[in-house]
Amino acid sequence: MTDLTIREVRTTLLRMPWADDPWLAGHALGAMRELVVVEVVTASGLTGMGYLHLLNLPLQRTIGACIEEAIVPRVIGRDATAVEAIWGDLWRATLTGGRGGVAMMAQSAIDIALWDVVGKAAGLPLHRLWGHFRSDIPIYGSGCFRGSRGEGMIAKAKHYVAQGYRAIKMQVAHIGDLRTDLDNVRRMREAVGPDIDIMIDVNMGWSADVAITMGRKFEAFDIYWLEEPVLADDHAGYLRCAEALDMRVVGGETHFGRADLKPFFENPRLPILQPDPMRGGLTELRKIATVAETWGMTIAPHLFPELNVHLLASIPNGIWAEQMGLLDDIFVSLPKIANGMITAPETPGHGLAFKPEVLKDFALR
Repeated sequence: MTDLTIREVRTTLLRMPWADDPWLAGHALGAMRELVVVEVVTASGLTGMGYLHLLNLPLQRTIGACIEEAIVPRVIGRDATAVEAIWGDLWRATLTGGRGGVAMMAQSAIDIALWDVVGKAAGLPLHRLWGHFRSDIPIYGSGCFRGSRGEGMIAKAKHYVAQGYRAIKMQVAHIGDLRTDLDNVRRMREAVGPDIDIMIDVNMGWSADVAITMGRKFEAFDIYWLEEPVLADDHAGYLRCAEALDMRVVGGETHFGRADLKPFFENPRLPILQPDPMRGGLTELRKIATVAETWGMTIAPHLFPELNVHLLASIPNGIWAEQMGLLDDIFVSLPKIANGMITAPETPGHGLAFKPEVLKDFALR
């Protein structure tokens, strides 16, 4: 049997420019892309990779230090297949200073890498290791950024529709005013027609009162969902919005694990949850999906379709992947996206590898 004892953990911090892609114009994700990459090396030489894309979060070196100080000493010498035991140990070891935040993000990178090792050792893609449900999952075109203003959002939505996407997501709040937000939504519906689903992302930009007022106005334009209308900790505000509006109110990307989502399970008013693999890893995402199914809730995880496709292909209540194209240029290969669907790959593990030049040219020294 292959010796999967963890011999080494390598952490690489990457800082690189954004791809030269006009469709990324208007984002508010920082001047550079910042990633934390973790490689778990076993005694047999089999290596698993995990990564975090920090978007606009300026904690790259802090997370790297947390991995080196709090995580690595507790995993060296462990069997890489003991994913559940390692997750629980790391969570408890960082409990007084963690329970989320930097500690859980650091833990998530390791968790993703461990599952990659297990899948490679088994010779199976993760979605088959976990119990395959289906290969093709609907995917929506995201990143119609508020910073590109109304015309820019509409142009990007049309770009997605031309590629066969049947749903797009646009942003509101934070810039401009409420009247402009409403006009942008109206114009978007007119531009894409009645057969394309429109999601709206508030990115926690409103109070519950404003979200309810605006949501009622948006309902005239047949909106598929209203996402993160209020701050993540305002569970009561979420529930007020969900009870007041006829459209779906969704969220979860900024919440850390099942514990942070517990108020939504206890009061299942949100029909769709959007957990993020950076905030609990793949182990926690799978548990969130199971608990959600118990309460009749579905899963549309946040970003990272190249990774989340495995979760979605292995559960019965996964309904959407999200494509924003933020990292499409840095991997050797990516899952196929065509006609509004993403296909789970059959490569062992998660099937992802960074291009060698990315690791070479953009590593922080």
